[in-house]
Amino acid sequence: MANQDPKFMVTGEVRVSYVHLFKAYANPNNRDSKPKFSATLLIPKNDVATRQRMDACMNAAVQEGIPSKWNGVRPPVIAYPIYDGDGARTNGDPFSEECRGHWVMTASTEQMPEIVDLNMNPIINQSEVYSGMYARVSIRFFAYLNNGKRGVGCGLGNVQKTRDGEPLGGGRTSAVSDFGGGVAPAQSIPAQASMYSAPNYGVQPAAMMSPQPAYGQPSYAAPVAPAAPMYTQAYVPGIAPATSTPQPVQVDPITGKPLYGTVMGL
Repeated sequence: MANQDPKFMVTGEVRVSYVHLFKAYANPNNRDSKPKFSATLLIPKNDVATRQRMDACMNAAVQEGIPSKWNGVRPPVIAYPIYDGDGARTNGDPFSEECRGHWVMTASTEQMPEIVDLNMNPIINQSEVYSGMYARVSIRFFAYLNNGKRGVGCGLGNVQKTRDGEPLGGGRTSAVSDFGGGVAPAQSIPAQASMYSAPNYGVQPAAMMSPQPAYGQPSYAAPVAPAAPMYTQAYVPGIAPATSTPQPVQVDPITGKPLYGTVMGL
């Protein structure tokens, strides 16, 4: 059902700028300003139908404001929220280039608007909504009296994105411009020195010893025999040479050195 409020309307396709649709924004230069969701609408001047509907809605807001806001008297000077993009801002500075050929108006609300695509599906990805895109926007005009100033304001309703546009204000960049066309060379990472070195007892290589505890004390587990050869025949005076059957070499568990003959206590 269409909204029958004479102050309510839906624009034709406009371009949006200064978009704050997912997070409320407060003007840092105004301590009294409340955080609001907002967007500046750039309305093409050749969209005569939209401008005519806007004028009718603003006039309806004025008629409502005379008894409700302005004590039954139409103010001689009424501030309207729409500006000529080919002219100058209220401070005298010219509007930016994208405003040329457009009417410029800001709409805001304290409630988060609904944002949908052409199929009426909600837009969740915030990167799809940005300054420079094109949209249709529902708005509602209202009369106000604020610190002696009498005028007509524009409330923001909902937003329907119609198509993408060139981003405004440098808010978006391409991957090529961010990272370039090449691949960054791999950086070699120097090997870090071990925080712990096993003590050297001069008996066997570290590979032959049991892993050392993290606190630096030597392990007293039985030593590991060399991987190859597992047996050897050492020359001992008075013992038959190589024709004898090879005997396993016994190792002193304290020094790690080979033992020849018998040892007291073993």
